[in-house]
Amino acid sequence: MGMSLGGSDEFNSEINVTPMVDIMLVLLIIFMIVTPLLQAGVSVNLPRDMISPDEDGDIAKDTSVVIAIPDNSNFYIGKEQFPIDSLGEVIKKRMEGKTPDKRIVYLKAGIEVDYGQVVKAIEVIRKQDIEKVGLVADKKKGVSSDTPAN
Repeated sequence: MGMSLGGSDEFNSEINVTPMVDIMLVLLIIFMIVTPLLQAGVSVNLPRDMISPDEDGDIAKDTSVVIAIPDNSNFYIGKEQFPIDSLGEVIKKRMEGKTPDKRIVYLKAGIEVDYGQVVKAIEVIRKQDIEKVGLVADKKKGVSSDTPAN
């Protein structure tokens, strides 16, 4: 007669979820660290509008030219800063080889930027024989309590 220590000879059919939870937590931490690094370009405080048109999908493409003006003295294309004098040459180089319907430059300016700086940037863009200028505004997420309703 044998003595059975530690239970029976049957298989345990319960799922051990501890390794799965460990993997999910590691993935969560990786995504939390990587997500802020995916933001491209310079952060600009954009004006908000109550009604905004549908977003143009070409803005997020790597081949598109987006000029960011976060304040009155800085002009960026991507993450590179350029003076207003050399901005036209950079735009001209980036637009080489594009068809006329794809020659569009997007312009996003912060709330604090003077209107004159935006006009100067548009003049530089127009001098490069570019007819389409896209003005970028932040899409309204909803009406907040401090914003008066019209």
